[in-house]
Amino acid sequence: MNGPIRRLALGLFASMAALLIAVTWFQVFRADALKNDPRNARPALSERGKERGLIVTNDGTVLARSDEDPNDALTFVRTYPEGPAFAHVVGYSSFLLGNTGLEQTYSQDLRSRRDITISDLVAVILGRDLRPSSIEVTIDAELQKAAFAALAGRRGAVVALDPNTGAVLASVSSPSFDPEALIGDDADAAWNALLEAEGSPLSDRATRELYAPGSTFKTVVAAAGIDTGFVGPESVFPDPVAFPLPGSEATISNYGGRVCADGETVTLLRAFVVSCNTTFANLAIQLGAADLGITAEALGFNRELEFAWQIPPAQFNIGELEDDPAALGQSGIGERDVRAAPLHMAMIAATIANGGQLYSPYLVSRVFDADGNTVETTEPVPLGRAMAPTTASIMTQMMERVVTEGTGTSASVAGVRVAGKTGTAQGSGEFPHPWFIGFAPVENPTIALAVFLEGGPDLGETATGGGLAAPIASTLIDIWLSGEQ
Repeated sequence: MNGPIRRLALGLFASMAALLIAVTWFQVFRADALKNDPRNARPALSERGKERGLIVTNDGTVLARSDEDPNDALTFVRTYPEGPAFAHVVGYSSFLLGNTGLEQTYSQDLRSRRDITISDLVAVILGRDLRPSSIEVTIDAELQKAAFAALAGRRGAVVALDPNTGAVLASVSSPSFDPEALIGDDADAAWNALLEAEGSPLSDRATRELYAPGSTFKTVVAAAGIDTGFVGPESVFPDPVAFPLPGSEATISNYGGRVCADGETVTLLRAFVVSCNTTFANLAIQLGAADLGITAEALGFNRELEFAWQIPPAQFNIGELEDDPAALGQSGIGERDVRAAPLHMAMIAATIANGGQLYSPYLVSRVFDADGNTVETTEPVPLGRAMAPTTASIMTQMMERVVTEGTGTSASVAGVRVAGKTGTAQGSGEFPHPWFIGFAPVENPTIALAVFLEGGPDLGETATGGGLAAPIASTLIDIWLSGEQ
């Protein structure tokens, strides 16, 4: 073979090898990435009309199902019988917009396997069931609907947890939307309308948005002080009208510009019960960012937490606060740069309720096949001890006093011992955000929750956690405990 022909043959061989490698790369190694690329319309179109499994609560309430299309017996229509109350948790499965919520997270379990893919052909050969699996969620249907009704369309969220396991009993974001509007041929128009709607109904305020927790963060500061042995409930602090922030001309005052006790001294217990800003700004500075940060991070701040979908980590900027005592004082009352989602604040209440053990929150209790047989179950996942049991016990006593005689009396329930903490966060906005976190019954907690209302003109400039969020908590605790009897 002469030189030119040899070079041509080598060139053709190299080209064929490159083509073979490229085809192998895209069809084998890049197959999943290309299939899941949002610009690829084929998977979405192939899902249209396919049967999907059920999403149900443990009492049998159907949250999502596939019904036969009355116009075509070979296709199915996805329906969401409980509508907006469960929309942010369940999500939607749309051939135009894709999947969200549990519909996305458990898409592989919920989808039918009659797609003629290689994996489905293997399943046929092995005799596996091609019908979709279904999922059972931890949500309590009655509590979820009651929480949605209690928010009454106002911007806010409610999250309730089983403090002994981390199971989510309710997760509501308001305002909400009708998921069925996003699965038909008019999904794009409905989506655009929701993007422009007042109140951002597509935003999941319960799990995906971070807010200043305000005075509910005082539970973290108090726990840090008690757990380190630095203070106890009877520790005494000055009781000024305003606390001067070190290295700054700014001061921190209490709600209404009042003192917390007699204007001379105040105990930690009294300061916690009446939500005394001056005391907790002072305590945070005395503790220091490092020690306070240890407790905050043990309670999940600055940590990526496992959940049904990606959630933003709660924020407590230890590094920035170590050399800025004024900022640390502001952070000690849950302002400045401290941020958390309602889900996270419910986790803090749950941790105190169960004696100091932090649990990972979860939404799905089991996956089951088309015949009702359990395929997979979720076990509680402990994330570590956030505080000593004695610290949790002291915190419980202090939080109960908040409800019996302090800022949280509106959270009380007849015949039930309730523990809680109110918060009224200013954040960076003009209007305050009312908060309440708590649990019940104190002697054997079965529910821990966080109630959050986003400040705005509808709530006004004088809205407080004790006035708006605590009564919602009372209603939900009463409903939950009544259902347990």
